Amino acid sequence: MSEENNNSSTVQLNTKKLQLATFAAGCFWGVEAAFRRIEGVKSTAVGYTGGWFNNPTYRDVCTDKTGHAEAVQIQFDPNEVSYEDLLEVFWSIHNPTTKNRQGPDIGSQYRSMIAYHTTEQQLAAKKSKEDLQSSGKLNGRRIVTEIVPVSPFHKAEEYHQKYYQKRGGGSCYI
Repeated sequence: MSEENNNSSTVQLNTKKLQLATFAAGCFWGVEAAFRRIEGVKSTAVGYTGGWFNNPTYRDVCTDKTGHAEAVQIQFDPNEVSYEDLLEVFWSIHNPTTKNRQGPDIGSQYRSMIAYHTTEQQLAAKKSKEDLQSSGKLNGRRIVTEIVPVSPFHKAEEYHQKYYQKRGGGSCYI
């Protein structure tokens, strides 16, 4: 058997490509740090999504007048980590029952939001939210997390990217 035939008959590659996921769960520094630790997450970027203001800066978003949430956009390999696994991390790293707030951080930029990229992500996000709500883990508190179609993602300033990695740690509410 030729080498070409041998290679094609013994190796079956999974050809799924990298996918995107976008989550907002409070201060994006801590959210990004949590997702960067997940095997299968290939890259992260912090930024702003869900608003109406074009090309917002951190200063703009902090006015609570642009409609944007601090968010993390994740590029992941679905062969290594599922979207459902990412949803589990999302729910575990913040309080999805507080509107426009995570700990001491208050404002709509700190809201809980899942911005889905596909119909499959939308369905998975809704199911995971329903499952968590009915689990009893929240002691009757209602989940206020928004599940919305992805809108333009504006990458935050460079000093915000991989903030904890650059500084050897830090603190954030989550």
